[in-house]
Amino acid sequence: MKYTLPPTEMKSNNHQDIDKLDDSSSFDLLVNSNHEAIKSVSDAKEYIHNVIDQILLRLNKSSCGRIIYCGAGTSARIGVQDGSELYPTFGWPHSRIDYMIAGGNAALLRPLENAEDDKNDAIAKVIDLKVNENDIIIGLAASGNTPFTCQVLKESRKKGALTIGISNNKNSLLNEISEFNIILDTGPEPVVGSTRLKAGTAQKICLNIISTILMIKLGRVKNGMMNYLVPTNKKLKKRQKLIKKSLNL
Repeated sequence: MKYTLPPTEMKSNNHQDIDKLDDSSSFDLLVNSNHEAIKSVSDAKEYIHNVIDQILLRLNKSSCGRIIYCGAGTSARIGVQDGSELYPTFGWPHSRIDYMIAGGNAALLRPLENAEDDKNDAIAKVIDLKVNENDIIIGLAASGNTPFTCQVLKESRKKGALTIGISNNKNSLLNEISEFNIILDTGPEPVVGSTRLKAGTAQKICLNIISTILMIKLGRVKNGMMNYLVPTNKKLKKRQKLIKKSLNL
């Protein structure tokens, strides 16, 4: 079977090479590429709403179901950024958030590129976390073909977990493996293959929308305010007082 480059790794024919542009033009190119990232999320609106509904249904079935983010490299870091903010912002319990990261926590700070190919590590992580039918696995991969991420979703689905794939490639293995899919069609990057750019931006926006609307549906936002805010520093304690005063709590 002939290998086909995913769109995120192709060279764009729509603009001049970014390193041959002046500073103003390269700035404009990067800003415009982020507009494309936003459009890709907007185009996936129907699928995003469906995923939110599916997650809500699964979470409401038990008091212990977890949202588990899975990925390698940039995608893993984006997932951790979204998940780690659910406790302080919405008071979502630590026990109901987890991660499966290719290469483990060390890969969040230092690239371990070979880790994304380790299917055995993926299988081990699913076993170690005791993934079950109460859990939701959100797999993130720009290409949609990352072996680690695809294997995690494949194994998690066997365990009865709800599996969601978020990728930037409409023709990917992740789309075949996952129960529900969101495709953020961002196309080629301004710097060829650097999915930390608009592909990553689209993933972050998408996760922001999913987790925020989900928490609203779970009653963790009131009158547009974080009524479940966890005050872990002086600034947040002041903010909590203002919110309670405004909400007459």
